[in-house]
Formats: sequence, C-alpha cells, structure tokens
Amino acid sequence: MKKLITLLGAIICAALAALTGCSGAQTFTEKAYQSGDGTIESVTIDVTDRQLEISASDDEQVHIYYFDSEKEYLDINSDDNQLSVTLTLDKDWTDFIGTKPAEEYRKIRIQIPDETIVNLSANTTNENIEVKSLSFAEGLNLNSNGGNILCERVNVGKSIDLTAKNGDITGTVIGSWDDFSISCTIKKGDCNLPESKDGGAKTFKADCNNGNINMEFVN
Repeated sequence: MKKLITLLGAIICAALAALTGCSGAQTFTEKAYQSGDGTIESVTIDVTDRQLEISASDDEQVHIYYFDSEKEYLDINSDDNQLSVTLTLDKDWTDFIGTKPAEEYRKIRIQIPDETIVNLSANTTNENIEVKSLSFAEGLNLNSNGGNILCERVNVGKSIDLTAKNGDITGTVIGSWDDFSISCTIKKGDCNLPESKDGGAKTFKADCNNGNINMEFVN
C-alpha cells in the first residue's frame, strides 16, 4: 500500500510539473493594421479576453492596434466592404492553465471613420467595450460576457443593441427620448430606463444580467 501511495504521489508531482512547464510565457509583438484605399461599410469584431477601445479615426481608414503572440493572434479580413476581426487561439489544453497575458497585451484599439460605417458589431469576454463619439448609418451591436459596456455620445440611424453579463451598461446616446422605442431587460441590477417604451423610429435595446443599466439620451 505504501508503495502504491508513493507511486501515485510521484505521478501527481510529475503531472503538475509538466503542466506548469506547458503553460510557459508567450512572446507578444505590437502590430498595426490599416485598411488602405478600399471602402469599409461594416465592421465585425469577435474576440475573447480582450478589451476593446473603439473611437474615431483621423482619416477615412480603419486602424487597429494590437498585440499578437505565436499562440494568440488576430485574423483581420476585408471582403466586399466588410471588415472582420477575430481572435485565434492556437493552443493545447495545457496552455490554458496559468496566468493571463499582461493587461497591455489584452487591449485592442480600433479607430474607424465617423459617419461612414453602416454597422458595427463587437463581442468579447471578461473585458470591457468602449465606443466613443461615433455615428453609424444603421446600427451598433455590443456584447460583453464578464465586462462593462460604455457608449459615449454614440449616434445611430436605426438601432442600438447592448448586452452585458456580470458588468454594467452605461453612457450617452445622441437623440431625444422620443426618437427611440426602448426595451430593457435587467436581472440582479438597477436600470434608469423603462422596461418598454413604444413610439420611436429608432430602437434601443439593453439586456443586463448581474449589472446596472444607466443610459442617457442627449443632444
């Protein structure tokens, strides 16, 4: 019995040592993307464990500033006036054991032309999404599972759809109260908007689980 216990202990220790070694550090490199002369009308961002900061660019191009490693890297593709940004994880299961990359490596800064993007959709986990001072011809769709959503002076032609879990939804929307039909779903939190309001030509929808909704309509 003692030999069996000793053998099991040795196996466990070896396994733990192997796991620790397999979760070793990655090398991150700073990178930048620029859309060039082509027209971009729609932007879709689908990542995990990345903070998104989205703001206006100084020109008519899309700029993306980010960090890649050999095991975590962005795939950026432009096709038929649509730009897609996705995070690829080229990892073994043991690579998921250990600490996250440093905060600076988990931030993606996206700059897009104001008023020329028709639709923006962004999805992330465990981090925040910030969209500041941008107008969209049609709609804005943001989803964060495990982080906050901040919209600062956003303007849309048709719709805003915001979803957060374990985080808050806050900020300001350009337009009057009467411009929007409102639908809010709140669970384990507070909301300064009604659950339902009809009558607007545009739609505002917010869904928050375990967080607060605090949005204002401003001129």
